[in-house]
Amino acid sequence: METIAIILSRTVLLALGAVQLAMLLRMILSLIGFDEEGGLGAFLLLLTEPVILPMRILLSRFRALEGLPIDLSFMATYLLISFLSYSLPIIG
Repeated sequence: METIAIILSRTVLLALGAVQLAMLLRMILSLIGFDEEGGLGAFLLLLTEPVILPMRILLSRFRALEGLPIDLSFMATYLLISFLSYSLPIIG
């Protein structure tokens, strides 16, 4: 049973790392003005937006955060994934 927990933990860590990498690539490409509608940009958007969307919906409820020049939902999601990645090995 312990082996299953370790395999599951490592699989989740791998998936979280892949999402974080995709988010970093998306951020870098958006900073250099890369087109998000073609090829790689569309793939990264397709991969990362479902992960970011719940945080975007949650943060949209706060009127004080409207009009900020940075995407707080992106940053909050990235930090949450980082927190999960660091705390998961403790569980497994």
